[in-house]
Amino acid sequence: MNANHFITSATASASQIVESAPFRRVSLTAGLLYILTFVSIPTFALYGSAHDPNFIFGNGSDNAIIAGGLLEIVVALAGIATAIVLYPLLKKQNESMALGLVAARVLEAATIFVGVAFLLSLVTLHQSGAGKDALATSHALVALYDRIFLLGQSFIPAICDLLLGVLLYKSRLVPRALSIIGIAGALPLVAGYTATMFGYIDRFSPWAGLSAVPVAVFEISLGVYLIVKGFKPNSKIFMSSGYKKL
Repeated sequence: MNANHFITSATASASQIVESAPFRRVSLTAGLLYILTFVSIPTFALYGSAHDPNFIFGNGSDNAIIAGGLLEIVVALAGIATAIVLYPLLKKQNESMALGLVAARVLEAATIFVGVAFLLSLVTLHQSGAGKDALATSHALVALYDRIFLLGQSFIPAICDLLLGVLLYKSRLVPRALSIIGIAGALPLVAGYTATMFGYIDRFSPWAGLSAVPVAVFEISLGVYLIVKGFKPNSKIFMSSGYKKL
């Protein structure tokens, strides 16, 4: 009797380990992708020369701007990938919200691509030696980048993290405290975006930076948690599909 019980328990445990393996790969992949979305942080320094009013007249290298553009493209693709990787699990909680997260990430990536196109167009003008005839155009391209940056990397990420935070909170795939950071963090980011749009604060002011801190903390903490811990096996999604905590 005891031997049969031991064999049954061992078989069940082995089955659960095999079943949980795909979920561990998903959490590890999603975690790594979230960490990858932070590789564009150096662009604040790399794009410094582009914001020089006389950039179009200079003879300096454009490599820093091009490198920043490549980093932003990586971030855009990684952002889409995070939503796609998590979608099969999140749709079990709420398919409409999970699909909305994918759509929001795609829209966010689209704005990043457009912003990079503006700066690469500026580089093209600089390399062609357009001179003073292109001064107004160069200023317009930088202004367009700054505006679409606010939309694509301030407002839309708040929507993404609000959707993700709610889905994670309800599904309990990660600790609820972590989910709450994502939900609550969306509010100051939207407030900072709105204040910047109406000219109450500058895009590079400390207040604008502080408004983005909660969202940054949420995403990097989520990435680290998914890499180190993975999804909680006693979440509503796993329990409803027959997966039990080992």
